[in-house]
This record gives sequence, C-alpha cells and structure tokens, in this order.
Amino acid sequence: MATRGSRSEKVKRIFQQFDVNRDGGLNREEMSALVVAVNPRVKFSEEQINAILDEVFRTYSEFIDGEKGLTYEGLLRTYDDGAGDVDRDFEALGLELKVEDNAGTSIAVEEASSSSIADERVMEPHKKQRTAAWAASPNHGIVFDDTWKLVDDLEILIKRLKSKQTKDGKVKNDNSDVYSEGWSRELGPSTEITDKRVNWEETGHDYAVFVKELGVLRSRADGARSREEAFDGHMAIGRVLYDQHLFKEALVSFKRACELQPADVRPHFRAGNCLYVLGRHSESKEEFLLALEAAEAGGSQWAYLLPQIHVNLGIALEGQGMVISACEHYREAAILCPTHFRALKLLGSALFGVGEYKAAVKALEEAIYMKSDYADAHCDLASALHGMGDDDNAIKEFQRAIDLKPGHVDALYNLGGLYMDMGRYQRASEMYTRVLSVWPNHWRAQLNKAVALLGAGETEEAKKALKEALKMTNRVELHDAVAHLKQLQKKKLKGNGGGNGEEAFIIVEPSKFKTVGEKTTLRADLSTALDIRSFQRITRLNRCDVDQIKKEIDETDVPMSYSGGVPEKSIRKASLEEILRRLLKFLKPETFIGAVKAINQKVLSILDESESGRLDLGMFFAVLAPVCGGSAEKRKRIAYEALLWRPVNEGSNQIRKTDAQRYIKLLRAIYIPSQGASEILEIHGEMDASWVSLAEFTAMFDDPDWGFGIMSTLLKLELGDRNRHGNHVCATCRYPIIGSRFKEIKSHFSLCSQCYSEGKVPPTSRLEEYRFKEYANESEAMKDKCMWFGIHSKGSSTPATS
Repeated sequence: MATRGSRSEKVKRIFQQFDVNRDGGLNREEMSALVVAVNPRVKFSEEQINAILDEVFRTYSEFIDGEKGLTYEGLLRTYDDGAGDVDRDFEALGLELKVEDNAGTSIAVEEASSSSIADERVMEPHKKQRTAAWAASPNHGIVFDDTWKLVDDLEILIKRLKSKQTKDGKVKNDNSDVYSEGWSRELGPSTEITDKRVNWEETGHDYAVFVKELGVLRSRADGARSREEAFDGHMAIGRVLYDQHLFKEALVSFKRACELQPADVRPHFRAGNCLYVLGRHSESKEEFLLALEAAEAGGSQWAYLLPQIHVNLGIALEGQGMVISACEHYREAAILCPTHFRALKLLGSALFGVGEYKAAVKALEEAIYMKSDYADAHCDLASALHGMGDDDNAIKEFQRAIDLKPGHVDALYNLGGLYMDMGRYQRASEMYTRVLSVWPNHWRAQLNKAVALLGAGETEEAKKALKEALKMTNRVELHDAVAHLKQLQKKKLKGNGGGNGEEAFIIVEPSKFKTVGEKTTLRADLSTALDIRSFQRITRLNRCDVDQIKKEIDETDVPMSYSGGVPEKSIRKASLEEILRRLLKFLKPETFIGAVKAINQKVLSILDESESGRLDLGMFFAVLAPVCGGSAEKRKRIAYEALLWRPVNEGSNQIRKTDAQRYIKLLRAIYIPSQGASEILEIHGEMDASWVSLAEFTAMFDDPDWGFGIMSTLLKLELGDRNRHGNHVCATCRYPIIGSRFKEIKSHFSLCSQCYSEGKVPPTSRLEEYRFKEYANESEAMKDKCMWFGIHSKGSSTPATS
C-alpha cells in the first residue's frame, strides 16, 4: 500500500510532467493532456473532454489559481476524493519515483512523535508527514492545534491497547477485505481498500480501560473553546479510530460531530461508512441520505463529494437488497464524475443482478476501458455476456479476471458453471478444485465438483467429492445427490442417444401421452404450471399472503400521471422495489435480489413494454395476485380489486371489459408465454364499453382456453410438490420422486413431474402410446393397489379409461 509520502510524491511527479509552462498550475490544455494520457484506451470526444474539465474546474474551484489553472494541492485532492487511481496513473505514464534523502528522517520523526505528545513548535513542521492522508487534506484535515494533541494522545492509547492484545494473542487479522470493491474508505485513495480488517477483542479488561481513557479524550474535545474546535476534535478522533478499525468507537465520535454541526456533510458520510462496515445497512443508508441532503443544500461547497456519497449510498442499498434503487445512485455518480470507474463497475454489476444484461455489459465495458486491470469488472462482464448467450467471450473475460487475480473465487466458480453448461465436465471440475484451494469449505463448489466428475464419467471420484460435501453441510439436496449417484451406478447411463451405451431417455410427442382418471394432469398443463411454480420458488411470492397486496392498495398513495392521454397510477421501478421489499420483508437481502431479478425479467419486462422505466401499479398488483399465497377465490378477488383501483375504473364498483381483457392477456403473456405473447396485440382497437362484475371477471379468469385456468394445476403443485414417495425414483433422471408420481399403467415405470412434463420415458419401454396415472402421495397409490387386488380377487378385470 502506498504511504501518504509516496502518494503525494507520485502526484507531484504527475503534476510536474504536465505543468509544461512551469507556472505552478495545470490550465485546461494541460489538464486535457493529463486526462487523455492516463486513459489511453478511452477515445474521448471534444465534448466529453470539455465536460470533464468543466466539472473538475467547478468542483475544485478553491484550488484554481487564476489563469494558471489547477494547483498541485488541487490535483492531490482529486486523487484523495477517489476521482482517479494515482498508482495506476503513475504506472500508465511510465514515471519513476525519486526517493528523497531525508526519507529516513521523516520515519524517525513519525515514530518519535507517535510515542509521546510532541511540543507544538516541534510538531508543526512534520504534521503532514506523520499523519494519515486525511489529516493534511484541506477542508477534511485537522484545523486546530489542540486537535493534534488529542490525536497524539489517542495514538498512544491505541498503541498501548494493540501491544497488550497482541501480547495476549487477542488481535487478529481477518483474511477478507473490509470493503467491497468500490467501497470508498472515507475519501482516501483506492489503494487503501486493500487494508485487512483488524478484529479487536472488545470484552476484556484492557479494552474497557481503553474506552474509559477514550472518554476522557472526548470530554477534552467537548471542552474546546468553540463549537468548531469541538467538532474538529471529534472528527479527528473518529477518523483515527476508523483507520484502526475501531468502528464502534469511531461511530460514537462521528455521531457527536453530527450533533455539533448537523448541516455538515462529512460526519454523516463517515458515520454511514462506519454503520455499513458494522453491518447496519439500514442505518447506514439513512446517514448517507442525510449526507446527500446536506450536500445538495450546501451548493458547490460539497460538489466534489457528491459522487462518492451516491456510490456509498448505492452500496448501502445493495446491502439491503435494493439493487434497482442502487442503480439510480451509481448512474448519478457516473454522470457527476464521468471518470469514476468504480461507479460504472458497480452500476454494471447491479444491472446484471436484476437481469438487465445488455445495459450491464455497456457499463462494465466502460469501467474496463478506464481501468483495464479491474478483475471484478472482467468477472461481472463475463457473467453478463453468459446471460446474453455469448459464451465464447464470457470464457475469455472469466479467464482475464483469473489471470489478473488467480484466486478470484467468483470467476473460478462461475467459469466452472459455464463449462458445466457446455458439457465440458473435466474443465468444470478443475475450476471447482481451484475454488476449493482458496475456500476449502465452499460446499456448493464441492457438490458441483462431484456433479462435474459424474458428467466426466469419473464415478468413484464423484463419490469421494460428495462425501466431502456431506462433511461440510447436511442439506437435503446433498442426500438427494447421493441417492442419484447410487441409482446411476446401477444403470450406466451415457445421455440421450449418446455413444454405444444405453440411452438415458427418449422424448415422446405429446399426442402419445394419455391420462387415466380425471385427476391426472395433462402434460402441457403441468409444464406451464411447473414454470410458474419455479417462479414462485425463486420469488417466494407464494409465502406472501395476497391480503398484503390489498393492504398496499389501501395504503399506497400514488399521484396520477397521464401516459398518452390515459390517466394511470404509475411509479418508477425503484419505488416499485420498495413496495416489493415490504411484501417480501421476510427475505434476506441476497434472496430478495434474486426475487427482484426474476420479477424484473418475467413481469416488468412485459408491463413496461415502452421501456420508460415507469409501471402501472394497479396492473402490477393484479398480475402478482394469482401467484401469491391464499385461496384461489381470494387471489381472484384481490386481482379484481387491484384493477378496480386503477383510474380508468375508479369511482365504479365494476371494471371495464376492455380492462379485464387486457389484464387476462397480459397474465397469459407473462405466465404462459408460449400462448399469450401474440394475444396482447389483438385487443388494440377494441372499444367494448361494457362493464364486468366480479362474477363475470371470475368466469373470464377461469376459462381454460382464453383465461388463466392453469391456476387449478398450480394450486395442486403448491399443496403437494414437496411430497416424497418412499423409495420410488424417476425412471429417466433417476432422482427420488418429489411431488406427484406419474405411473405408466402398462409398463409400470414411474416418472417425476419434470420428466413427465418434458415427455421423457426410459428407452426400454417403447410403446405406441403411454397411459399415465398421477399419484399425489403414496397413500393414494396404496389405496389404488388395494382396490386393484380387491377387484382381481373376484375375477374381474379393470375397464379401460382414456
């Protein structure tokens, strides 16, 4: 990590390189040359260059020296604020750092001054050399001399605590980075992000003594001659504590500073940083919002800090799972500071997180143009490319991320998954092995390694890998995988029609699948219902009672807007995400992100057909109601009430027929895309002015051909798709059957719901037609068996059904 001395020296060398006329400032022409030189891969237009220069000269106006331009101190500030990476720029320009003769002297002064309270007359010349980068920075450093005394005494206390805890073996370094990529450590340089977190032992006597002595320092700060000096003292104490990873204590100081100067941006910003690191993401967000409000109210004074506030606010929102909202702040940061490559990377990653792959690729490519060695950006770009189906380029980007950072767990794991999708099982196994070398307890990597080895035909090695996975976790999917492996050992299957071995399955056309009994689900209906059920599982919407939607309808106040002259209650996606968070409040942030992605891709992409970023809230509620929890009748009623809430029906106790038709066809387009997509266009131009009651709406909804009659099948899946059937395994995939079991009456083999819906049957049972009976559980099967024996014991035969 670069020290403050080496950083400032690097900035000085960069400044001297471009201060062509040696007047002590960088004018617009010289700054333009600097911007272009440190971004060799970016082709700037004249307009872009002018926009960047306008922003720099406006933001750092206090460092502009007339016609000379930006001073050295101003350039140093731009790097301190995270607008650029000084190490990267220094390397890109091919400059060399000159070591000064008095370097050893300054280190000696640093050691001496930190071990005792230095005399002010001695301390003054060396302040900037012995402190962290922030202390010497104008506006953000120490203003009052007495504050330096507080800092000196605090450093002594921390050294004493560290010495005692190290001696007792209580201070430990965490192997993980404190900050996620792009998380700004205060306003410091990007190199500081790589610091390792120190875990302090906070329960012992030594720590209690430290906190007590720290309280004395805080009292000294409170007893300063003025409110400004007290503020300066608490801010300095907070920043020293923060730098030493004493985040809880730092937070106390920043909170006190907020009380002293509520309109100042800095204490709110830094309190937000502390809260984020402590995992208190909701409180962190609130502090950043206060910082943002203060910065916007303060005019140009805080303009330079706005991009970083937006970035950190976005990260805090992501910590809560609010990725769409985070995107808005990353975009704003990139607009305010076009060279902020971290903002672009975070924007691209967030867009990928909600399934907007095309936009994600664009943002990530821009970030990589600005910082070509950005391993995380290459990894996320690869994932986005894979999402778009461009697997060849995805592999190249994953490999680039691994080349830059050989232990990049996400790149290795995701590349393994990509190789699995492509059927390159040996390569996939190698990737998972590398993940495990970095993260030995990564049970998913261990499980996937077993599956990859199985695909590569290495059954014994797969068995060993599964046993290792079982040592790491006791999850039910691992036990199912073990059972699956045992079944495959009994039948050496090589895939659908692959090689000289036996085929795994054959696919039968739908017309050859017949059902026995009225309760047996049709193959096509089951396929559609399974797809909707999969959506429910990802989003957990079936765990959200549909009454919650009714509550949102009653309590949400949405202003009227007019789109194409038609009144509607429309909201932005970010606001819709907040409503979803209330509906799915039981989800953890990472699970909620997956839910939003699925809803964005399946529902919002259809509802926002014009890509305006705004959605009809009433229609959204109505579309969501059928897949939420609750009885079928309640779901239909809430859907009807959601449509009734829309402005076109407001004031009436019935809805327009055209509105009902529009809804049904949107519902089919979203959940039955193979049948509904083309139907949306059919109602344009229809001007049926009649009205529809709830009973009439229900009849339209239940229509098996033109409505959403699939709901009855969906309800059956919701009730029984966790049922197990003893030792029965699917005849084609060999997995234990969970959910309904479909038994072929003549050949007596059984299929799971998935294989039945896909028309897969074992190759040993080739028939002209297949007749299936569905069993929801084994008690039904046993009852059927008993009836069969009862009939046959009397010498009767079973009548044929179709």
